[in-house]
Amino acid sequence: MTKAFVFPGQGAQTIGMGKALADAYPAAKAVFDEVDNALGEKLSTLIWEGEQDQLTLTQNAQPALMATSLAALRALESEGVVLAEQAAYVAGHSLGEYSALAAAGALSISDAARLLRTRGKAMQDAVPVGEGAMAALLGLDFAAAKAVAEEAAMGEVCQAANDNDPGQVVVSGHKDAVERAVELAKEKGAKRAVLLPVSAPFHCALMEPAARVMAEALDDVEILRPVVPVVANVVAEAVSDPATIRSLLVDQVTGSVRWRESVMWMAQHGVTEVWEIGAGKALSGMIRRIEKSIACTAVGTPEDVTKALASLG
Repeated sequence: MTKAFVFPGQGAQTIGMGKALADAYPAAKAVFDEVDNALGEKLSTLIWEGEQDQLTLTQNAQPALMATSLAALRALESEGVVLAEQAAYVAGHSLGEYSALAAAGALSISDAARLLRTRGKAMQDAVPVGEGAMAALLGLDFAAAKAVAEEAAMGEVCQAANDNDPGQVVVSGHKDAVERAVELAKEKGAKRAVLLPVSAPFHCALMEPAARVMAEALDDVEILRPVVPVVANVVAEAVSDPATIRSLLVDQVTGSVRWRESVMWMAQHGVTEVWEIGAGKALSGMIRRIEKSIACTAVGTPEDVTKALASLG
């Protein structure tokens, strides 16, 4: 079976994530220590013992989710799993792309942590609180959701931000425009259209200030060729060239997360099995709705590691 390793994005964060891995595997604990050192603070304490509302702040959630994903990967590796031998591709949803790049050796964990802290803060600061919003449109395909967003914009920003699966598209932009999109989507036959509890309108043109910050931050970071290709969000195909990766990470801040197309691309290129590495199982659910033939395994606890290893025979 041809595998891909995929890494979750924002929304998967929960207090206590990764703690059992860190307790069971010294290599997993070392990841949290490295992230703490890179940020100059005990993010691990917030992840394991803090308040959910603090963990959910974008600038905390992003490095925290990356740390949890890499801890799960290191646990697998300490049991003999070699990413370059097991996975044909890696991919991540939004911030998960940084986890994927760190997993494939293109970024160091320390650099990924610092970049995600910068990215989270820049995305939060790009739009004053209350001016932007995001909404999930359920039961409309991407073309219909895109048309709704364009009609709702009325001179403001309203864009299809996340193409998650065949029946779930997230729109992002000015609050009034997104609220118009919610009403319009219902009129156009959406099963549900709901505003999301997010602190900023990610993956739309309003994030341009954050893209400029990330362009500067990424200029200072070494990006190596990944050991396996990374299926990038904004182009929905595999890339390996470090200069291309750097440029796409900037584009990703304002660009759509083309997750549905990314999964379809992997399926078309032989992927029959996906391991979701890190917190939660949200990507596995999306992948099953996109391509039923792909088998999904979530790896976020020591028990999951044991099950995943058993599946290798």
